[in-house]
Amino acid sequence: MPRLLIVDDDAGFRESLTETLESLGHEVVAVESGTQGLASIRQGGIAAAFLDFRLPDASGLDILRQMLAQPVGRGIPVIMLTAYASADNTIEAMKLGAFDHLAKPVGRQAIEKVLVDALQSRVTPGQRTAGVKAHEFLAHSDPMREVVKLIGRAATTDATVLITGETGTGKEEVARALHQHSARADKPFVAINCAAIPHDLLENELFGHVRGAFTGATAARTGIFQQADGGTLLLDEIGDMSAALQAKLLRVLQEGVVVPVGGESGVAVDVRILAATHRDLDQRVRDGDFRQDLFYRLNVLNIRVPPLCERGEDVIALAEHFLALAGDPPKTLTAAAHRALEAHNWPGNVRELKNVIERASVLARGAQIDMADLGLAGPSPVLETEVSDLPTALSRLEADMIRKALAESGGNRAEAARRLGIHRQLLYAKLRQHGIEP
Repeated sequence: MPRLLIVDDDAGFRESLTETLESLGHEVVAVESGTQGLASIRQGGIAAAFLDFRLPDASGLDILRQMLAQPVGRGIPVIMLTAYASADNTIEAMKLGAFDHLAKPVGRQAIEKVLVDALQSRVTPGQRTAGVKAHEFLAHSDPMREVVKLIGRAATTDATVLITGETGTGKEEVARALHQHSARADKPFVAINCAAIPHDLLENELFGHVRGAFTGATAARTGIFQQADGGTLLLDEIGDMSAALQAKLLRVLQEGVVVPVGGESGVAVDVRILAATHRDLDQRVRDGDFRQDLFYRLNVLNIRVPPLCERGEDVIALAEHFLALAGDPPKTLTAAAHRALEAHNWPGNVRELKNVIERASVLARGAQIDMADLGLAGPSPVLETEVSDLPTALSRLEADMIRKALAESGGNRAEAARRLGIHRQLLYAKLRQHGIEP
């Protein structure tokens, strides 16, 4: 059976992990320092390694870097271990070439699974970017830990990434983390919301224009592709882009050249493209609303950001983070408020949570925020009221959803339309239909 290495200064954990690995039929070399771990790697014969983040003589990341730099260590899958998991150390570990990153304590089933996967793989170490500013990214739940690992792997490349997930889940935060941990971190990060700009103006925003391109174009204007040159461009809500503009975007991605509106010659640009959407692009391709060739070009790597209802362990951590930003000194949450936050379904995701905490921080009179201060809505009235027919029930539900979206977006109708997944014009019509005042 393969020979495994454990590098961890916690004697109890080291013995426990050794026992688990030996019970799985493996020979184990267990050491307590980074120096001893490197010596074991140099001796050869190690098939995989478990490496602690905090060692008495060096950082686990430094030892990881040295392990993978040795000819005999290249390709050895290294599984990082830590009792102090954070998004930043996970991203750095994955960038350097770690196979995985596990938070202590680690169960037997998790160890067995990661080891099977590791022994079937050969990893290529990534290159760490010096001076990259760490991005604050809260991820305590297992689904978000997987997102963080993907960010670490993707940050070492220039590959196009498609970030998917419901509105308000934090797709732009994922994009910023990808940029800030990449080799382009000291270059511009530019984001544009394709759904927030009318289709006839979006081309000008993206590609710019030359002087005289249209009435009122008294001077040339640089588009955001050129503004992001050398850096990263996030095309948010890419699923709402018009068919005509999709074709022009595809040409830019293929040729790396931007032609300003009204221009005849192109301008070369070096931009890493990240795209984000809350829509099902697979379905839009099938419906003929999104170009298949553009979809494949954007979907080189995919990162799905889970909704907040799938990441319950993050709710309180996020709430306390938003509280710290909302006031000085920050208020605290009562136990009842904790329970209310954890019980809520969060249809508006992280954005809704942020709004709830900011509002409660202002309205709560004391130093603590209680359940009543949160103002979380109860069950939809339409579910509690008897109605005579299905159309009436659906109409009431629709009106209730619109009111909730408007409340969560602070009366911003464009944002409410985004939350509901409809165009603003349709929202305006529904507001008139239901007699709702935004």
